[in-house]
Amino acid sequence: MRLMIVGSLNGQISTAGKIAIARGAKVTHCEDVEQAMGALRNGKGADLIMIDVKQDIPGLIAQMETERIAAPVVACGIDNDTAAAVKAIKAGAKEYIPLPPDAELIAAVLQAITEESSTMIASDPAMKAVLQIADRIAPSDATVLITGESGTGKEVMSRYIHQKSKRSNGPFISLNCAAIPENLLESELFGHEKGAFTGAIARRIGKFEEANGGTLLLDEVSEMHPALQAKLLRAIQERVIDRIGGTAPVKVDIRLIATSNRDMQAAVKAGQFREDLYFRLNVVNLELPSLKDRPGDIPALAALFADKYSEHNGMPKKKLSEAAIRKLQTHHWPGNVRELENAMHRAVLISQEAEIEPNAIMLAGQKTTEILQPAAAPPETAPAASAAQPAGDAPAAALVGRTVAEVERELILNTLDHCLGNRTHAANILGISIRTLRNKLKEYSEAGIPIPSTGSSSA
Repeated sequence: MRLMIVGSLNGQISTAGKIAIARGAKVTHCEDVEQAMGALRNGKGADLIMIDVKQDIPGLIAQMETERIAAPVVACGIDNDTAAAVKAIKAGAKEYIPLPPDAELIAAVLQAITEESSTMIASDPAMKAVLQIADRIAPSDATVLITGESGTGKEVMSRYIHQKSKRSNGPFISLNCAAIPENLLESELFGHEKGAFTGAIARRIGKFEEANGGTLLLDEVSEMHPALQAKLLRAIQERVIDRIGGTAPVKVDIRLIATSNRDMQAAVKAGQFREDLYFRLNVVNLELPSLKDRPGDIPALAALFADKYSEHNGMPKKKLSEAAIRKLQTHHWPGNVRELENAMHRAVLISQEAEIEPNAIMLAGQKTTEILQPAAAPPETAPAASAAQPAGDAPAAALVGRTVAEVERELILNTLDHCLGNRTHAANILGISIRTLRNKLKEYSEAGIPIPSTGSSSA
């Protein structure tokens, strides 16, 4: 992992850097925002930026957005200054770390912010077969094409291959070809010289050069425009690229991995993807199975995500009940592993029992109120059931006598608070649209109910 530190903080932030190095990070230090931007443009990329809260955080984030440089920013300040922390978060920082640094806190932030786990869960035969091939080809420099539905873990597999390769000490650079406008993608891939086009305010190193000595992942490569595919083909064949506006070719030494959620052969037949480029990319093809086709992995994945989000939200870890596991294994999971991860994040926040119960697992199409509303017992048996209720159901019993609207409001506000006011994240966890969340918050605000502060990344 590459960490960039910006500022001095009387040596305290350099102590944080030493802790990060001890945790396996590669650290670059810059005195100020201007120096940091110069380093980022010149290929000294960062997976995470830690910056002194007294530096120009809004300016750094705005400049990174303008130049399409993506890296999460974490602010640091001496002592636990709440006002400074709120200001930094509103400016766009993902977290605030009080200094002097705590080793465990630094480690937790590095893991939570970068999300670079390359751990593969493969106990199901369908996934085991794919992983065996990945293990065999990982040590080579062969180009790999990873295909599969959205959310099946193509990027995680890419990182796994990188970590198992002889380039594991080199950078792992990822570019989502579908997320970059067509007219900017060439610059992202190959870089540009100052003045090469409107907005090129300085020389910028592209992803090919940034990945030199390591691995370059071209995510959703099938979305690339045919005109750019020819230039990509040359770069793959000759391992040489041309910066836009440049006067000399630049040699690169990379291992290339590409992913797609489309039927690539069908795209070739339809004339949407170059056949020669397809064969260059498809030296080794790993097709990831959908989650419904690997049910044996669901319990382990669910437990992994439950532990992850319990720790992330400062909550005690819980096991999944047998009934909850059965519910997970009978769902069809159209969103694959990504959908399961979101479901477990919600379940951790909603669960009210010693083990994660089935009612805490809100699946696609299920409304929040369906989770919160207790099941109605027949009128003649309701009193007896209530009297016989075991002590372990105390949290559920606490809901009795409260309206669904009250419980829903508490869940929404608590979730928003967990997300540091980020409405988009809160809506995803709750399983509701951002519009519905906005309407609810407007209703609460008009009723005089305090709403958690909204960060700059909120919708």
